[in-house]
Amino acid sequence: MRDNRFVELEALGWDDGWDAAFDALREDGLLPGRVAAQHRGAYDVLTAEGESRASISARLRRGSTPVELPVVGDWVGLDGDGVVHSVLPRRTAFSRRAPRASATEAAREQVIAANVDVIFVVASFDQELDRLQLERYVALTLQSGARPVLLLTKADLEPSPAAIVDELAATGEELPVHAVSVRTSEGLGSVRAYLADGVTGALLGPSGAGKSTLVNTLVGDDDLLATGAVRPDGAGRHTTTRRQLVLLPGGGLLIDNPGMREAQLWTADEGLAGAFPDIAELAALCAYSDCRHETEPGCAIRAALEDGRLPAERWQRYSALDAELTALSDELAERERRGSRRR
Repeated sequence: MRDNRFVELEALGWDDGWDAAFDALREDGLLPGRVAAQHRGAYDVLTAEGESRASISARLRRGSTPVELPVVGDWVGLDGDGVVHSVLPRRTAFSRRAPRASATEAAREQVIAANVDVIFVVASFDQELDRLQLERYVALTLQSGARPVLLLTKADLEPSPAAIVDELAATGEELPVHAVSVRTSEGLGSVRAYLADGVTGALLGPSGAGKSTLVNTLVGDDDLLATGAVRPDGAGRHTTTRRQLVLLPGGGLLIDNPGMREAQLWTADEGLAGAFPDIAELAALCAYSDCRHETEPGCAIRAALEDGRLPAERWQRYSALDAELTALSDELAERERRGSRRR
């Protein structure tokens, strides 16, 4: 039978699966907690007793790779002094290729958030819609194991939001699309419907898309997260500076994320196919399994481009992301070859 002290954690997403995974840590005298925010050298962790500031043990730091260290959304085991000794295996992990500090820096993975069930890809009606960026976020979301949902915010500024929603929903992707306005409350019920008790959502999108404002509205506290006006050129201001896990009244949790200047793919082949299911289906019909979709006979992609079934712009966006993944794969393979030779 589950220990009664874990009942309150259910609001944070705790369930029988997490409880079973924690058995060994419980025997070591550790308590479960969920990372709500990350600071330089410290973490805010939510436990059954409330929120506390925690650090990680020297042993955990030494014995972990950077991607194995705690991130927002992780379940951890900590002692009574607020020291984290272990991180439970993640169910989902949203990763991107870390921004390079220099042109010569090697590619590396950066885990943005963990154990997220649904990711809201956010764009705003008052900013130019960047479809390549949206599809990039969808691919990363699918690769993470979470469910993607597209939110178009500030619907009150668009004369015909329904038409744009219908256009995006007609691309062949199995991607729910919702127009949202915090001023008129349009679409807020749809967002809440995804966030049942214990379900964790995350908001991803550019600065100025209204992510923090949406979180504040759902929580019912306009001052919970800092918000800022969009610059006159339409670009967003980076008001949110760190990720934060927020418990919603009535159930569910949301992770607000800073606007990302870069969201490069990280080993997202399956996610890319999921973001472009129409292209994946066409590619499966090509006469050759290794078709490059250039001059090969029996290419279903070329045929669909010629007769208009596949818009050229969509194919170009897919090709750009596919080339990015290929370059990353080649770089990682070359690094592995060099490492093998040294070993």
